Amino acid sequence: MKTIKLLKLTVAIQIGLASSIVIADSSVNKSPAEQSYSPYASSTMPVNVYWGDSHLHTGLSLDAGLFGNTVGLDEAYRLAKGEEITSSTGLPVKLSRPLDWMVITDHTDLMGIAADIKSGTPNILAVDKGKEYNAAFQKGGQEAGKAAFDLIQNFSQGTLPKSFLEDYSPGSKVFNGVWKDIVEAAEKHNEPGLFTAFIGYEWTSVPKGFNLHRNVIFRDNADKALQVQPATTLSPYGSTDPKSLYKWLAAYEKDTGGRAFAFAHNGNLSNGWMFPTKKTYHGGVVDKAYVEARAKWEPHYEVTQIKGDGEAHPDLSPKDEFADYENWDVGNLDISELKKPEMLKGEYAREALKQGLLLEKQFGVNPYKFGVGGATDSHTSLVTAEEENFFGKSPSVEPSVGRVNHPFIESKLGAIEGYTLVASGYTGIWAHENTREALFDAMERKETYATTGPRMTVRFFGGWDYKATDVSASNAVKIGYSKGVPMGGDLQPSSGNTAPTFMVSVMKDPLSGNLDRVQIIKGWMDNKGELHERVYDVAVSDDRQINQDGRATKPVGNTVDLNTATWSNSIGDSQLSTVWTDPNFDKNESAFYYVRVLEIPTPRWVLYDKVRLGAKVPKAAELVAQERAYSSPIWYSPK
Repeated sequence: MKTIKLLKLTVAIQIGLASSIVIADSSVNKSPAEQSYSPYASSTMPVNVYWGDSHLHTGLSLDAGLFGNTVGLDEAYRLAKGEEITSSTGLPVKLSRPLDWMVITDHTDLMGIAADIKSGTPNILAVDKGKEYNAAFQKGGQEAGKAAFDLIQNFSQGTLPKSFLEDYSPGSKVFNGVWKDIVEAAEKHNEPGLFTAFIGYEWTSVPKGFNLHRNVIFRDNADKALQVQPATTLSPYGSTDPKSLYKWLAAYEKDTGGRAFAFAHNGNLSNGWMFPTKKTYHGGVVDKAYVEARAKWEPHYEVTQIKGDGEAHPDLSPKDEFADYENWDVGNLDISELKKPEMLKGEYAREALKQGLLLEKQFGVNPYKFGVGGATDSHTSLVTAEEENFFGKSPSVEPSVGRVNHPFIESKLGAIEGYTLVASGYTGIWAHENTREALFDAMERKETYATTGPRMTVRFFGGWDYKATDVSASNAVKIGYSKGVPMGGDLQPSSGNTAPTFMVSVMKDPLSGNLDRVQIIKGWMDNKGELHERVYDVAVSDDRQINQDGRATKPVGNTVDLNTATWSNSIGDSQLSTVWTDPNFDKNESAFYYVRVLEIPTPRWVLYDKVRLGAKVPKAAELVAQERAYSSPIWYSPK
């Protein structure tokens, strides 16, 4: 007992001493500088870039499951976090570096039917078509492929058995169960501060083969996400009209108090319908209600992915020699309609940004004022976007000798060849911490950028009085925010007649090619309402010269060895930065500016297949490309 009393007394004395020390060292006796000494305490300045994929499918998606994807939710997350897993075709796969966040966006239409067809559940076998599909999948190979295409075609034409719609649409036991599995997997793998697993899904509008898909991302956790059932396009449960998705989003926020937004992708496969300026596909008009709804619910756009790069097109930007990059411009998603030149205007991001200025003048709101990101849209459950580690679009085109000759899609009108698949892309998000809330908010404010795979670090600020020395200052980022706005921001009109200045800094991905150049693309509307664009080289490597027109005409060179699929970083620079002033600024003209970064030439995945696997590559296949990054724009309005 004496020992216990002595122990209590000792503890009491220690506590008393500790209390007296706290009082003696209290902040009331500190100067303001001492109290705020740490520059990082309580800071929400976006000082970190977080890498992720906003668009991934597992075998729960109709098309992914039917084409052989057996990799589940847990495995998909484990790969993204840096673990090694096994692909659907039995190949070991691991990322070069873990990702920081991911969104699994399985298709909601007929969610869960793929697994039931393959296993032959009673409700499937009770229908003649179900028996037919199940038998085909038991045989495998070409028979399974034919059955998958037949099911998807019947789905798109609205000729599936009625019971399929009832059993695999919102409100059904299977549909609700799959959604619960998706949400719970995201909850399980979400680790605030370490890895963010967003809850999300893909709304799959593809009327007559025109790609109008949108992905939905939730800011919220399971407590809100499980209060709802995801939107679908199947009648009578939903519609292929994007306005129906906007209504779903509005209802979600009203009913749960949560937050969510949508974003589109692959306008290049919409045959002109992705960015309408007069009429919408569903017979509506582009009026004030439309532009307001789109501006509110679609603050982001997926500008690059496996099914093509959607920044620009050479027919729309004939003076841009780098616009002809990984364009898919054969036709719509299933090539039931070929591409016509007049369709391109409604398909590419740069043109949409320009048209947005015109619509803003007409309606007072810019519907195409979006930030940008990249994603894979992989249907393998594998977030592989690097050329040397590319597992393709679906299990049928995972690494193999013949995949370069396996068409992505073909019809009587033409084909999209397998060697044109793009090893792309990822999104970089600038935020202060790795949480659902911080990353979602950054995407909403458009402080994001897209890459075709490499993880370059891209900073872009716009203001009115950046100095040349600011970009190399030790506190350059703080200067960037204090003097102006970051990518995704709006430049407020200046009281004077000075032109805006832009501070841009890019560091290469240490595992990828050196940098060739940094460009600023400007789009603007003149006082006559005519739209223009111009490309400026603002920083170039190897001491090359930029001429008076703002272009560096001397190419960076090419070190790729076609026999070994290797290259040398003996050309290009590891970092490029500058402060640039618009030489043709008119304070009365609305404009936007965004950064495009180009690496030196490096091998495409096709060349790796040729060297590693001995693939016989078609002559038309590109073996070398210049990977790139695109920042979200900074906008200027005279109002």
